[in-house]
Amino acid sequence: MSEELETAGPNGEQIEYWSGEAGDRWVAAREALDPALEPFGLAAMDAAGAGPGERAIDIGCGCGATTLELARRTGPMGSVLGIDVSTSMLRWASGRAAAAGRQNTVFVNADASTYRFEEKAADLAYSRFGVMFFANPVEAFANVRSGLRRGARLGFVCWRALERNVWVSLPRDIALRHVPPPEPRDPFAPGPFAFADPDRVGRILDDAGFSGIDVAAHDAAMRQSGSLDEAVGFLVRFGPASRLIAGADETVKRAVEDEVRRAVAGLHDGGGVELDAAMWIVTARA
Repeated sequence: MSEELETAGPNGEQIEYWSGEAGDRWVAAREALDPALEPFGLAAMDAAGAGPGERAIDIGCGCGATTLELARRTGPMGSVLGIDVSTSMLRWASGRAAAAGRQNTVFVNADASTYRFEEKAADLAYSRFGVMFFANPVEAFANVRSGLRRGARLGFVCWRALERNVWVSLPRDIALRHVPPPEPRDPFAPGPFAFADPDRVGRILDDAGFSGIDVAAHDAAMRQSGSLDEAVGFLVRFGPASRLIAGADETVKRAVEDEVRRAVAGLHDGGGVELDAAMWIVTARA
């Protein structure tokens, strides 16, 4: 695994972001994040399929939970390449795979939009919320397709509109009652909700050379297990609310947390909080 990734490429801003504090924060929160996101990733993995003996690519593999599941499904005769721009998350993923004895995994610190994949070698390219950050998505997916054999599958899960995802819209709306609104941004700029428009997703994949494209709505509950305080911490630390209050003083941050706590306290069932989440599960063929 490379220890340093060049930030001068088309996704330099994202590489710098995920290689810094953001990556460290996700590593620190992995025990809360992985269980919360796991059901959505598995739904996309089931839709894409991953069978014994296959070669898979895990785009934006993060701390490696999805890579290990792909490795389990492809078995000892298969293999999985986990690729991510975050050095800190990949260090954790590599250690996780070694501890699990998954010798059919390889991790590379690289940008999937420019990485030179082994040409026409893989049977599947998969991602759990890792493909919405490309500066040039058509070029990025065309590059991923270069690593897939003819007829290979693509499968990923991405977020629908922010407003349909209560787990982020609720704390965002509360934060906006305490801090000024941010400058308007391009809704298609790289970020968690860049693929909210299903027609755009279809056009991107079509222009990148994929066929048999299906963009299916998937509504579910985002569950944050643990105490009420742990659930509130999760809701405030991840998503747009965290960016809105990042530069605020501690009084404002506490006020936002207190209001989020009051908003979700009645939803805590003793073991966690569930809020609506909305995704697209996308499949296609190379």
